[in-house]
Amino acid sequence: MSRHKHAGDPEARQPLLTGHRLDARELDSDEGEVIFDRTAEAGGHVPQKLTYEEAVERAGFGLFHWLLLVVCGWANASDAVEILCVSFLLPTARCDLQLSSSDMGLLTASIFLGMMVGGYMWGYLADQKGRRRVLIMSLTVNGLFGGLASLAPWFWLFLLMRFISGIGVGGSLPVIFSYFSEFMPRLRRGAMISCLATFWMAGNILAAGLAWLVIPRTWVKFFLGTLDFKSWRVFVVLCSVPSISSALIFKLFMPESPKFLMEANREKEAIQVFRLMFKLNMKGKEKALPEFGLSTSSTQKGDKDKSRSLGSSKERLANILKKALAPIKKIFQSPFRSRSIPLLIIFYSISFGYYGLWMWFPELFERTEDGGSPCANVSRPSVAANETCDTVKTAVYTDGFITAAANLPGNIFTILVMDSTGGKALLSGSLLLSSLSVFFIYVVQTKAQSLILSCIFSGVSVIAWNALDVVGTELYPTKLRSSALGFFTGVGRVAAIMGNLVFGRLVDANCAVPILLVSALLLTGGLVGLLLPQTRQTELT
Repeated sequence: MSRHKHAGDPEARQPLLTGHRLDARELDSDEGEVIFDRTAEAGGHVPQKLTYEEAVERAGFGLFHWLLLVVCGWANASDAVEILCVSFLLPTARCDLQLSSSDMGLLTASIFLGMMVGGYMWGYLADQKGRRRVLIMSLTVNGLFGGLASLAPWFWLFLLMRFISGIGVGGSLPVIFSYFSEFMPRLRRGAMISCLATFWMAGNILAAGLAWLVIPRTWVKFFLGTLDFKSWRVFVVLCSVPSISSALIFKLFMPESPKFLMEANREKEAIQVFRLMFKLNMKGKEKALPEFGLSTSSTQKGDKDKSRSLGSSKERLANILKKALAPIKKIFQSPFRSRSIPLLIIFYSISFGYYGLWMWFPELFERTEDGGSPCANVSRPSVAANETCDTVKTAVYTDGFITAAANLPGNIFTILVMDSTGGKALLSGSLLLSSLSVFFIYVVQTKAQSLILSCIFSGVSVIAWNALDVVGTELYPTKLRSSALGFFTGVGRVAAIMGNLVFGRLVDANCAVPILLVSALLLTGGLVGLLLPQTRQTELT
């Protein structure tokens, strides 16, 4: 007879999300909580074979998914903090590191170059080795080298540390959405991915808030040997904490994606994860989950056997490279070509436009401190070696915080309408409105008008990013999902690099060119988005 322990029983108490560490036999024994109904087995009944979507539905929706949202959301927020922290450094660090506008363009581009390198590499590893393992490694790289950047006394070393940190961000950013979506029931997937995407806003606000609280406090400094560890360096260290803490949470508490486990023919482990989901979702309801099996794929096992048969190391290396490039080839073949080409253009357009402009907002705000439009005050002479670096304009960080907080209405709107409207309509509409708001940033003539339009751009552009997260996740099957998103985010990083370099080169000479170019690209992305298929409430394959 199976026996159910109550929540008050000391033997039944276990850490919430560590069920994946238990052996399946422990969960089924009388020593642990039995959450499967064994009456069918006693009668010799053959367990029902369930597909992935059926198993997710049977595991229910509840506490597990909300805990998962918090954990994955914190990881998403940590990536936002690490990416955006450089933009808040520009008005202050430019003096200490003696940066020209071109140098600042290189600095803001460095993390995106790292993300481009890491995006596809981590995405491929996530499809082959598992989502959880890649998230732990990439988040660790992100936080570790992001923190080490605070110790760099020279511009080139700071640039290198930011680049390596970007390699970590390039892995965690796309993989976290694949990982999260593979736990979600079909009818709730769009809204929950939108909720996850809102944590980018939380990270944005956190970075802006930390900058506002820490950087203007010029008394927050000390010496490490000959290095003057000023407030902006303390800010860099604080920005690395979310990534490190997130990596520890995934290492200690989180299970592997059940969808990945099924595709890897690890049926027992996948069932164990579904048991954990059911146990937490039905906590206190005294419900039992009937025994079931899973319909898993047998292709991966055959691929592994085939790879072992290769003899020489040269052949193995050629096979590894061929397998690594195979997903890219597949996403540009039928039936995926018609969605991959528009998605490529959209990723390029929104990444060039958003990151090219957003990373320069604090610098543009500083240029409007004395009034006028961002393009009216373009004279920024190179920093002299003997210039004092202790003067910090607090208003720059106040404006940055307000602009970051303007993400909130767009995130709320996305959550409310995503499942009913669909990602395609939201993506196209928000890109078109973003284009319009950027155009008017160039036209306006006062600081207040610039701030208002920057807030509008912030609130509308975040809708586009949230919709793109949903659409991109649902357009590709499991075996291609992380690789495809890794590739497209890599393309986005190329665009972000180009956007920051263009701003760095032209913001002093002809400010109108980069701003109007951003407006044109966002317009192009919005129109191309109309070519994508509708993915509202579709099943993951």
